[in-house]
Amino acid sequence: MKIKAGIIGGAGYTGGEMLRILVNHPQVEIAFVNSSSNAGNLISDVHTDLFGDTDLKFTDQISQDIDVLFLCVGHGDAKKFLEANQINEKVKIIDLSQDFRLAQNSQLATRNFVYGLPELNKKKIQSAQNIANPGCFATCIQMGLLPLAAKGLLKSEVHINATTGSTGAGQSLSKTSHFSWRNNNLSIYKAFEHQHLNEIGESLAQLQGEVKEALNFIPQRGDFTRGILAAMYIESDLTEEAAYELYESYYASHPFTHVSRKNIDLKQVVNTNKCLIHLEKHGNKLFIISIIDNLLKGASGQAVQNMNLMFGLEETAGLKLKAIGF
Repeated sequence: MKIKAGIIGGAGYTGGEMLRILVNHPQVEIAFVNSSSNAGNLISDVHTDLFGDTDLKFTDQISQDIDVLFLCVGHGDAKKFLEANQINEKVKIIDLSQDFRLAQNSQLATRNFVYGLPELNKKKIQSAQNIANPGCFATCIQMGLLPLAAKGLLKSEVHINATTGSTGAGQSLSKTSHFSWRNNNLSIYKAFEHQHLNEIGESLAQLQGEVKEALNFIPQRGDFTRGILAAMYIESDLTEEAAYELYESYYASHPFTHVSRKNIDLKQVVNTNKCLIHLEKHGNKLFIISIIDNLLKGASGQAVQNMNLMFGLEETAGLKLKAIGF
């Protein structure tokens, strides 16, 4: 029997990516796609690339006859939705907002949310009822640092410069999302203060204990549509070969994360659920590059990866996606 999935907020970027994956997932049936602003409209009228793939329409109704519910809504809206709607406790929930990611916010009434980074919490995810899907910047940066934290090697400040595509800001228009502003442009925002630092810190502490040294994070808005490249460095006594062995060992059982001994670029991961990592040693500095697609491994792809784990499916089911290449 197929897993019955419902989607709340199906008209946005993450909702659209969720639909693109689940329409072709061999073990999932989409029960409903909720969008109050598009109720009655064909999904393919909003996500026009799905024309010919599905005849489903958006609805403003919510069915309880489902196995899993994806919350593809804005930050703050997931908590409001669950407070306003009684969802059967047997229904598994995967929330893509930031509402339940931090430990202090991970409980709502009888629901307890597990932080859904498979490369950190795979066993917990497999037995979880509710998942808080990680943030996109947080995913990319954590993947570059988890192997070091697992060995207690985050002993000096970490310097992080990470650039994201325009889809990371969501579908709602703002001054910094218009094509005329974003194209051929580059800007920094929330330097040293980005909200994803909190969840990164909790994950690193889970592996290493308290991380006393600073995470110096400089986020950038890139002039491209999708993808994140995080360039990080830290003082380290590891040789380059020892660092590669550490990273390759840590990610050996994780099918979407690959450590490359050649330099990497975003087109290798855009439109996939992959994370690629490249390492270099420069003097006493270990330089780490981590890349993902912010809408897939950074959002909807990782949510489906979590669903696969929760229901005992092959972790890669529905997620063997082709990179754009060029």
